[in-house]
Amino acid sequence: MHAKKIIALVLLSLFFNFSNYNYGQRKKKVENKEKEVTNPKLVVGIVVDQMRYDYLTRFFNHYGEGGFKKLLREGYSCRNNHFNYAPTSTGPGHTSIYTGTTPATHGIIGNNWYDKEEGVSVYCAADSTYSSVGTKTKAGAMSPHRMSVTTMTDQLRLHTQNRGKTIAIALKDRGAVLPGGHTANAAYWFYGGNEGNWITSTFYMNALPQWVAKFNSSRRVDAYKKSWNTIKDINTYKESGLDNTMYEGLFIGESAPIFPHNLFSLWDANEHYDILKATPYGNSITTDFAIEALKGENLGKDNNTDFLAVSFSSTDYVGHKFGVNSKEIQDTYLRLDKDLERLFIALDKEVGKGEYTLFLTADHAAIHVPAYLKDNKIPAGYVENKGMKLRLKEFLEYTYGTTDIVKNFSNLQFFLDHKIIKNLELEVSEVQEAIAKEVLSYSDVDRVYTGNQMWKNQYTNGIPYILQNGFNQKRSGDVLVVLAPGTIHYPKTGSTHGSPQIYDTHVPLLFYGKGIKKGYTFERTEIPDIAPTITSLLGIAFPSGTTGKPIVSVLE
Repeated sequence: MHAKKIIALVLLSLFFNFSNYNYGQRKKKVENKEKEVTNPKLVVGIVVDQMRYDYLTRFFNHYGEGGFKKLLREGYSCRNNHFNYAPTSTGPGHTSIYTGTTPATHGIIGNNWYDKEEGVSVYCAADSTYSSVGTKTKAGAMSPHRMSVTTMTDQLRLHTQNRGKTIAIALKDRGAVLPGGHTANAAYWFYGGNEGNWITSTFYMNALPQWVAKFNSSRRVDAYKKSWNTIKDINTYKESGLDNTMYEGLFIGESAPIFPHNLFSLWDANEHYDILKATPYGNSITTDFAIEALKGENLGKDNNTDFLAVSFSSTDYVGHKFGVNSKEIQDTYLRLDKDLERLFIALDKEVGKGEYTLFLTADHAAIHVPAYLKDNKIPAGYVENKGMKLRLKEFLEYTYGTTDIVKNFSNLQFFLDHKIIKNLELEVSEVQEAIAKEVLSYSDVDRVYTGNQMWKNQYTNGIPYILQNGFNQKRSGDVLVVLAPGTIHYPKTGSTHGSPQIYDTHVPLLFYGKGIKKGYTFERTEIPDIAPTITSLLGIAFPSGTTGKPIVSVLE
């Protein structure tokens, strides 16, 4: 019996020693694996201005293998991705993508808005304390000073002790300035007119780098001063409407919105190089410049992760002019697909396959032209602005004896004069509610909310949730108006955006590259989730105002 106990103890000891050895080996392997994990050399953020989600699926069969399809097949797609605030416009869109939060926190409540303290309308990126670099005009007087929190690009700069570079590029100034954050090495945008150059602001530098000056002086942009015809046989464009419809706008000098668009003959009447913005060539120019930035800035060449933020703006200009169902918008996306392929090839060559991480999304989507929807028996229309103004004026005069009680109406928000309200011995909340009830009675209006409701309630879903995320207590108005679905305040040709409706909020979100899984999800994701997802992958701090959450299923 004693011998059996000894044998049992020996076996037990061997078991524990073996188990501890295996555990130690597994732990060592895990630790070694952790040590082997490295950050990407470069993060590339791509924002496609005014891209609806269904552009991925509508035009899928026309895309090549190296652009959108490459991201869809080799990356991760969030198919139920939305903006969770309004207004859905370019300035707030780019800011929310890069800050991981909404206008309620980051303060960019529109492209332009009425500043309650200054009593004037302000532009989201304008800053008169800085000057232009690369042009003698004032087009470069810009900075991100109205954005009150940090971006993921800022956090990367802070994390690397400013060794990691941030370069931001877009045709639109706001599409570059806001993603670049407060600490960007450079943000560049395109000034058209009779110059056609990439410019910047003294916020970033006092003179253009040699590679930028060389690019401008090369006049590569002049290669696009040509006719715009479809890249494929127009008869194969079955996924869009007719080429000549009443729903499309015209370039000045054209008699019909049809292909080909002869840019050379339209040049002078359409502000020279500015016409390129409203063609797919604007995206090609952006791609040319982004590839030069890769080389000129030596991005992704060392162990400090760099960031390249690129916004393709021409898709927005084309959508506004021709509408989301036009042959022009289809051709623009087929050409953008080719430009993306060029960019991806350059990234593979300059940075290395598997050495960069990329995401692609949009700053907002867009509505079908309401006139087109109406012709298809879908409820839609246009705001009768003149009649609405007259009715409101009569209401204000009858109720309060003055129209001055309303200081401004912009971004579908009424800004009230609180001093006049106080002098009339009235409560602001009561005046807000009275105006809200009046405006709600107008036929083009679907819903109205007051600033007081935004202050007092906590909404968790639906339209009020979206409005509240866009409501900044210091900057937003007193009465928030939501137009009826399908109704817009816009000319009767071309598409627009800005509403909290789903046709303006549903946009693509694709991830690709180092640290990214292959796959897709139908779970709801929101725009503020992008920044915490990327910063989690990099192992750096979230932007200071982050309200989104990492999309865990994306990350390896």
